[in-house]
Amino acid sequence: MAKTKSAFFCQECGHEAPKWLGKCPSCNAWNTFVEEKIVSTKSSTVAFSANKAVKNEPRLMQDISMADQMRVDSGDLELNRVLGGGIVPGSLMLFGGEPGIGKSTLLLQFAVNTGSKVLYISGEESEQQIKMRAERIGINNQNCFILTETCMQRIFDQIEQVKPEILIIDSIQTLYSEEIESTPGSISQIKECTAAFLRFAKDSQIPIFVVGHITKDGSLAGPKVLEHMVDVVLHFEGDRNHVYRLLRTVKNRFGSTHEIGIYEMLSSGLRPVLNPSEILIGNNPDALSGVAIAATIEGIRPLLIEVQALVSTAAYGTPQRSSTGFDLRRLNMLLAVLEKRCGFRLGVKDVFLNIAGGIKVVDPATDLAVVAAILSSNADIPIEKSICLAAEVGLSGEIRPVNRIEQRVYEAEKLGFTKIIISAQNKGLDKLRENLNIEVVACSKIQQVVKALFA
Repeated sequence: MAKTKSAFFCQECGHEAPKWLGKCPSCNAWNTFVEEKIVSTKSSTVAFSANKAVKNEPRLMQDISMADQMRVDSGDLELNRVLGGGIVPGSLMLFGGEPGIGKSTLLLQFAVNTGSKVLYISGEESEQQIKMRAERIGINNQNCFILTETCMQRIFDQIEQVKPEILIIDSIQTLYSEEIESTPGSISQIKECTAAFLRFAKDSQIPIFVVGHITKDGSLAGPKVLEHMVDVVLHFEGDRNHVYRLLRTVKNRFGSTHEIGIYEMLSSGLRPVLNPSEILIGNNPDALSGVAIAATIEGIRPLLIEVQALVSTAAYGTPQRSSTGFDLRRLNMLLAVLEKRCGFRLGVKDVFLNIAGGIKVVDPATDLAVVAAILSSNADIPIEKSICLAAEVGLSGEIRPVNRIEQRVYEAEKLGFTKIIISAQNKGLDKLRENLNIEVVACSKIQQVVKALFA
């Protein structure tokens, strides 16, 4: 008979301790230990696939062929972009996002439109609910199987019968193993189930998508070790009040990180947006003050986004600072630079900043557009709609260069902009100005930018 014992696990990193601790010795987090009952047994959750495990042998690096990592086309251009060119066989991909943001819709849309045999395992919805949503999206795949099951042992029995080419799990927090005496969603259940799928993916070379819930602070629920175990971590984010969703790569062992894909939420599902710059820039024919266009980079993709600012007199004596989609601490730093280095009296005024489209930016090249939008709103003078900006602002008020400036300039030219303001420290400006239909203005101080924008 299996021996039952209790152990304490850290909810942040999964560290195991024989007794409760106030502070985790591994990640230094406080009050994160919870008690769970575990069963010590010689059997394994994946004992059914142990006899089919592939015995690996050491190989010389020069003898390893890159054909071993041939990617599978997902049929979705944005998903292919985020994954680095397609799905890698045998990879385990963790897919997280807020409730109702569209995680299940995106994966179901992929399952019913790809040409591969897919097994969609759901522990949250019934078969009728999934079929109802699939009919709204449109079913183009005749080899999509639906399984509503939460027991790991029975799931692997069905996998042996169906023999799918792609596996989708929705979600990992609903699954449980009969060999562990704890509730579904607990740390020990999540670790054991994920480890079982990881071993199965590597042995069978079947790619697996795993949906994970997130906590109220936006991190993936479960131990942090879960993100270390998987090959790819994807976050599906966006404001539910807007129609646009961003699929962001946080970790990718087969491609670049911080790559993004943009989707538009429609009644018929999620539509990939191939040219996001056109939708992130407003089409208002009238020139408005407090609006500036920034040329930013997300992953390998250049984007032009609209920065909106509102500067007004503080009504109650204490100025407010509010930012949506932009780091509030960096906004306060830029306001201090304008106050100290340029002489603009903004310390007694309310400043509100918004990145249009509901997206979040971390690129420092957005600094100059933020400064321009604030100054435009403060003076109530609109900026010409044909001007965009791409530069970082330093603490001494200097305009600092940013990387991959050529891609930003070419994107601005493609969208019809006639002038772009960049740093004078960017190299190769003379070569950059050749054969372009856009004027490249190089500035080294904020005062020069003010003169170029407002004359």
